[in-house]
Amino acid sequence: MRVLVIGATGLLGSDLVEEWKGDEVIPASSKDADIRDVAQVRKLVSSSRPDWIILTAAYTDVDASERNPDLAFAINRDGAKNVAVASREFGVKLCYLSTDYLYDGRSEHPYEISDPLHPLNIYGQSKAAGEFAVADTDDWLIVRTSWLFGAARSSFPEAILRAADTQPEVSVVFDQIGSPTYTRDLAKTLCQLARQDARGILNVTNAGCCSRFEFAKEILERAGRKTPLRPIPAADAGRLAKRPAYSVLSPDALLAQGIAMRPWQETLAPYLADLRRRGKLR
Repeated sequence: MRVLVIGATGLLGSDLVEEWKGDEVIPASSKDADIRDVAQVRKLVSSSRPDWIILTAAYTDVDASERNPDLAFAINRDGAKNVAVASREFGVKLCYLSTDYLYDGRSEHPYEISDPLHPLNIYGQSKAAGEFAVADTDDWLIVRTSWLFGAARSSFPEAILRAADTQPEVSVVFDQIGSPTYTRDLAKTLCQLARQDARGILNVTNAGCCSRFEFAKEILERAGRKTPLRPIPAADAGRLAKRPAYSVLSPDALLAQGIAMRPWQETLAPYLADLRRRGKLR
């Protein structure tokens, strides 16, 4: 099987390229094709002739999306549409990575794949538009995930560790609940889903949920840091974009595929080891 990873230098894409074993993986970044340009996408897909495209490239800066909505939609909606067009033209299966920010956070139970979308911010709206574009093709898989973290690029846990090394106290939001998802675990699951020829919409996150505060507390404890944390409400965090207070995704559709993700707590030891291996943690 030939797999084209678009966004191969990003947080998830980097681990996808490392973790995907036994198949021919073709890494592609914005240097190989700007997904906003359909001609460039067509050329990339035509030259690589993959069986699957895994589209991880996205504009993921949630707050910057509020300031640059045109850019967010150009990448997350129009870029996804361009990749979808090329995948249809060349008969390639397409996997699109989506987000828990599709929802407004008012639910009291984990979101099912059939629940209506109501994003609170531009980022979520642009990713929802990308989903609609992908679902207009023939062979597609949409994977919704949440709170991604990995060692290849900076993410929430690394930011917390850096803050703990430089500040006497770290403020962390306590009233946002979600499921931390380790990029290496997600990468392995995407590989399994492609080999199973999965289709439709699936939620793929590590098992369990927590608040941002609880996530940060666990990270510091595992890393041996003693810096105190101060819980604050999201309203005091000074973030431009609204975020859902609750965005836990139900694993039921994934379990129906015969796949269960391990609890997020079990991913912290390998994550910290990966940080150390890369020289990002002492």
